[in-house]
Amino acid sequence: MILAAAQFTPVPRDIDGNAARMAALITEAAGRNADLVVFAELALSRYDLEAIAADPEKMTVDPDDPRLAPVREACRATGTAAVVNAPGRASQDGHRPFVSTFVYGPDGALLTRYDKRHLSGAENDLFTPGTEEGRFTLGGIRFALATCYDNDFPEVPEQAAADACRVYLASSFHDDPEWMARYAAMARKHGLHILLANGTGTGTGVDRPDRPACGRSGAWLPTGEQVATAGAGTDLAPGEGSELVLTDVRDLITLMADPAVAAIGVEECGEPLVDVRTAAPALLAAADQLDERGASAHLRQGVLRRLLAAQESLPAGLRLQLVEGYRPPELQRRYFEGYAQELRAAQPGWDAERIHRAASRYVSPPDIAPHSAGGAVDVTLVTADGQGVDMGTPIDASPEESDGACYTSAPDLTPAARTNRRILASALRAAGLVNYPTEWWHWSYGDRYWALATGAEHALYGPVEGL
Repeated sequence: MILAAAQFTPVPRDIDGNAARMAALITEAAGRNADLVVFAELALSRYDLEAIAADPEKMTVDPDDPRLAPVREACRATGTAAVVNAPGRASQDGHRPFVSTFVYGPDGALLTRYDKRHLSGAENDLFTPGTEEGRFTLGGIRFALATCYDNDFPEVPEQAAADACRVYLASSFHDDPEWMARYAAMARKHGLHILLANGTGTGTGVDRPDRPACGRSGAWLPTGEQVATAGAGTDLAPGEGSELVLTDVRDLITLMADPAVAAIGVEECGEPLVDVRTAAPALLAAADQLDERGASAHLRQGVLRRLLAAQESLPAGLRLQLVEGYRPPELQRRYFEGYAQELRAAQPGWDAERIHRAASRYVSPPDIAPHSAGGAVDVTLVTADGQGVDMGTPIDASPEESDGACYTSAPDLTPAARTNRRILASALRAAGLVNYPTEWWHWSYGDRYWALATGAEHALYGPVEGL
């Protein structure tokens, strides 16, 4: 998964124009294989407290504000998420606004909202502090959000790490380059991958208005090593200059072997397995994957219903092909042990825990396997007459065989493969399924991984021993 910090100098009081610039940067970042783009503090309006105070009705926004439509549409068109910091409109008339972060998913829908919790200087006279922690999950990774002065409080990154966040996204307006060393120390102390989007240009209403924001957006590994940085940009006029810094966080994906997945409880709903071939003839099942009893053509009713909805939303000329659904637990055990044995032979120095974790990139551990619960499906796109399209790798390509191209957000795909993966993902996400990010073809509903990704209190489906 590639993340980008977008650095640009907003034009004062030009929310429409700044939103258009954000949309262009989202599109540019997607062209460089980014899956999420982070913007600096108050990038939508410019860090201009005087303008916000003078006309709060005009200068504040809700997540669904029409002026943010270009941003939402850019997310939908490219399949890229965006973290947009803006003056957030108060929830009630007469109340002060917030310094808000709106996180839009790859479908353009709001994933979460975070309001800056710690205000500084003149901000206290204009804004209301937020009260909620900023958390969201995307692409199998748990993210934390923080805004500028929030980062002065050690408990903020400390709590992010305690909440099992792997990536810390900071939207800031720092004027002191020495802050960059503090992010390095923060990353190292808390084991977080940090991505900073910092402002450029001079704000108004700040404590030291003669000192512009220092730019230098960047990324730090959990070791504290800085792996990406932007320029200072302090001499840029409003509307001039833009820069993207990118960082790869694929190694931070929550795998099936993670204890957080096993910790999810199951409250079996009793929904039956159904045979796709008879229950939904419109859905194409790959005949070459069928065993004697056709077990792999079976799915829970709720999964099948969502697949049919996804198929209805596909562009003309494309349809889904189900390659494998239900997998009996005994078969799952054989698959997992077989792949683990291959890894042991290839990596004799790895201990049992590392083998188990590495194997779970490709085959789910038997005790939590979504396929054995009937909640997972391996699915691809084909043409209307059943011909395959370019998806980048065959289904079931291992990370070793594909050199990592099996990861859903692998960066080095052909344009056609990237487009087809985004079409598939858009349809399946909209239908309520979640992806296992190491396998572009694996999608599920109702299982433990789905519950973790969506924040559900428990899984709906447990293992099914047989048909």
